[in-house]
Amino acid sequence: MIFNSYAFALFFPIVFVLYWLLSKKNILYQNILLLVASYVFYGWWDWRFLFLLVFSTSLDYYTGLKMHSASTTNLKKIWFWISVSVNLGFLGFFKYYNFFITSLHDSFKEIGVNFSYSMLNIILPVGISFYTFHGLSYVIDIYKDKIKPEKDIVTYSLFVSFFPLLVAGPIERATHLLPQLKTKRFFTDKYFREGLFQITMGFFRKMVIADSLAVYVDSIYKNSEIHNSSSLLLASVFYAFQIYFAFSGYSDIAIGTAKLFGIKLLDNFNLPYFSKSLTEFWRRWHMSLSFWLRDYLYISLGGNRKGIKITYRNLMITMLLGGLWHGASWNFVIWGGIHGLVLSLEKFSFQKLKINDFGFLGGIITFAIVVLAWVFFRSPDIHSSLFIIHKFFSFDYGALFIGNINTLINSVLVLLIGLSFDAYMFKKDIAIESFGSRVSTLGLVTLVCFLTMLIVLFYSNSTNFIYFQF
Repeated sequence: MIFNSYAFALFFPIVFVLYWLLSKKNILYQNILLLVASYVFYGWWDWRFLFLLVFSTSLDYYTGLKMHSASTTNLKKIWFWISVSVNLGFLGFFKYYNFFITSLHDSFKEIGVNFSYSMLNIILPVGISFYTFHGLSYVIDIYKDKIKPEKDIVTYSLFVSFFPLLVAGPIERATHLLPQLKTKRFFTDKYFREGLFQITMGFFRKMVIADSLAVYVDSIYKNSEIHNSSSLLLASVFYAFQIYFAFSGYSDIAIGTAKLFGIKLLDNFNLPYFSKSLTEFWRRWHMSLSFWLRDYLYISLGGNRKGIKITYRNLMITMLLGGLWHGASWNFVIWGGIHGLVLSLEKFSFQKLKINDFGFLGGIITFAIVVLAWVFFRSPDIHSSLFIIHKFFSFDYGALFIGNINTLINSVLVLLIGLSFDAYMFKKDIAIESFGSRVSTLGLVTLVCFLTMLIVLFYSNSTNFIYFQF
């Protein structure tokens, strides 16, 4: 099930009403309802993959208890590695088997060694990267004695599979979400107003702004070889905003939906394109993933504690694996490599050259690097990516070959609306999640109605959320 579907429009009100009708009973009833609803939400896509979700959840729940009760350090380590190995094994098989086997074959072929292999017709389970990271953070925190295991299987299962964040994040931490699931929740006007506004804003970002930009981006990237530098550059800039508004829109809907159940999820975006360095960008972009990679990968590798050269190595490894996490393609690895290289250069400038603020010029350079790297995200293969980047620097900046002037005008208009709102929020330093509680009731109702009208008008162009594929 996806947020922008008729099924969800029917599913959500039913769950919402039943949930608050149970508020006077034991919190266990609410959690059971949310867990069943989450499994329905996930199984709506393909019920067979529910077994994988339930197995992964049960494995981490059981190994968490075993680690905590282990009589020796070695036994604790064994249970830890069983959980990590099985989880990463499932993720590797479903997401990377075909990629690794073909890459290995091509590598051997280059040195004259040929071997036969079989490609498997594997369907990638939606959200496997996200719920796997939920489980991994839980078992790692138990292994490091940061938390104690959750004994209630319902509560833990809900932590892993809570439907607003199940298929595309944010990537939650047990230390943040589990205590909320164990505490009695009450309906509050503040959370209701904030949640309602954030959901509406999320749909607006996705269905009006991102999907409108997608029409132009797709038309250019589909036939990139016939377009000049101007069209390709404009389409790439549009894609940067398309993926931002699509993914931040999903996060807004997820966070807003959770608030309507009295639950606060982690923030995921904080105006990333206002960043003045790539280091700052990663503190503002997909923050739940960025901090996950920092805490569970970068710091585990040694972080910046073992000298500057090891720091560079750790940054590169983290970003290369972060790129690979997004998909089984060398394009994603290159995307991660670009970010890792620039982050290392910035680390050098911060530590060796004592440059702490790149200013306005840093903002322009950062955005240019981000757009350049997004080319590898959007293009189907390395050849297409390199062709487009080559066109950027061929200075073939003649008249735009746009195909349909209405598509371009529509894209520019909706983008200006989206940027204007973000610029306002940035200037006022107001988080979107709290904006709904700061305006009057009449103002909120008017704004929600206006945005809803635009969403309905643009519904015919609506597509799946970009991050569903990751």
